[in-house]
Amino acid sequence: MTMCHESYGFLPCTTNVPGNLFLVLVYGFLVYKGATYLSEGSELLLEIMGPGLVGGLLLPILGALPEALIVLASGLSGSRDTAQRQVLTGMGLLAGSTVFLLTLLWGTCVVAGKCDLGPDRVAMDLQNTRGFSLTGTGVSTDSKTTYLARIMAISVVPFVIAGFPNMMKIHHGQRLAVLLALILSFLLVLSYCLYQVSFPWIQMRRLDYVKHKLLIAGILRHAQTLAPGRLQNDDGTPNEHVIRKLFHKLDSDENGTMSRLEVHAFMIGVNLEIVDFDRMDAVDRIMADFGTSSDDTLEEDDFVEGMKRWINMTNGSSKPGRNNINEYHERTEREHNALLDWSDEAEERTKEPADRWCVAKAVGLMLLGTAMAAAFADPLVDAVQDISNATRIPPFLISFVVLPLVTNSIGEPVSALVCVSDKKQRTASLTFSELYGGVTMKNTLCLGVFLALIYIRNLTWEYSSEVLMVLFVCVVMGLFTSFRSTFPLWTCLVAYTMYPLSLVVVYVLAWADPGQELGGGMPQEKLSL
Repeated sequence: MTMCHESYGFLPCTTNVPGNLFLVLVYGFLVYKGATYLSEGSELLLEIMGPGLVGGLLLPILGALPEALIVLASGLSGSRDTAQRQVLTGMGLLAGSTVFLLTLLWGTCVVAGKCDLGPDRVAMDLQNTRGFSLTGTGVSTDSKTTYLARIMAISVVPFVIAGFPNMMKIHHGQRLAVLLALILSFLLVLSYCLYQVSFPWIQMRRLDYVKHKLLIAGILRHAQTLAPGRLQNDDGTPNEHVIRKLFHKLDSDENGTMSRLEVHAFMIGVNLEIVDFDRMDAVDRIMADFGTSSDDTLEEDDFVEGMKRWINMTNGSSKPGRNNINEYHERTEREHNALLDWSDEAEERTKEPADRWCVAKAVGLMLLGTAMAAAFADPLVDAVQDISNATRIPPFLISFVVLPLVTNSIGEPVSALVCVSDKKQRTASLTFSELYGGVTMKNTLCLGVFLALIYIRNLTWEYSSEVLMVLFVCVVMGLFTSFRSTFPLWTCLVAYTMYPLSLVVVYVLAWADPGQELGGGMPQEKLSL
């Protein structure tokens, strides 16, 4: 009877595929929870110390840390032969995460954020009347977003250096190539972080978006106090009947429209100091957000549709329910405070006992998150290896398909889709900027950790097809997004197609080179797709 290996001598294990798949989901979720603690701790530290070094240097590194720990765990323990087999899991996660973000998530963001394209082929904010027209709808980003796409494309250079000798059949220079790629990877990490410190427009863009969300949350909470009933049904959906009653209550002259003066009167009960808006600025944002046909009046249908869209936003990251407006306001206020630039007051606050406690709490959360990610990374890799052993499917393919979905599907994609669903160029630019930034950190920091394992443990580099797959996706999408700022809906099909195509690339290249093994020592003829 085959015995399974218990991680750390006590964690549960199993030899059957369903059991190991369940363990992958459990351990993946625990790694994700560690990532959330890391995020909460870093945001609290950001509130105390302000952006700059914390926002530009610390947060990008912490964002990629959980996956870097999984890569590290894949080849750190056991003998050299064991590490050589298990390190395929790390490469699979590294390649799979990059491909997942630039194909499935990128394409879905285009679908979720699509608006009608105007005569100048630029997406028109909040206008989405053409359905799923492949050429008449799409998303637009600003010029700064293309800068990050170019940085993302440059981030694949270490892959080229590390894989060049193997692709050219020059095996005697492989170790030197790995060392050079390792050094360049960490230099690129440092350069990217220093770029964010020196030019914090990414952080400021996020701050502006959060301030706008906080304004929406404040308006919704104030509207709830004035509404003749609940703005949300028990399942969290908008109560259109109550919203229309609220409109007629705010329409003081009963002419069927709300003037700017009436909107201004409605805003009197909203606390605008926290978001640093004056009341006229807030009125302008409401009129623009509701997509009115006139700058001076607000039609009933515009008001109803705008309120429904805002209320639906409150359901984006929590369980739908009647109290989502208050919960959304509290959650957004915390996010806003975490992004504020407190640099002028940080020195005085950190001298106070309460602030020292906040520092201790922030550090504690980050340590807890790091410990959880590190502790469950190795069992996660073991579960993937056990699935591979039971099914004879290479661990690379399992980690390529399953692990990116487990480690990415809960947090980053949900946040990105909620943001881009606002259907504005501002939020589309923010979403795609953060997506390109995430890929850049995976291609540099996570690859640097992987290359360090290869070099320190003197492992054999056998990943030419995997490198070509990452290069294929990153170069194509990098060039595609570096020189244009509008993406019609048909571009999502390009992104979606590249996901299965990337698997085909690995499969075909492995068959083209019978001497290459795919899956850490598993001969190609045993590969079953």
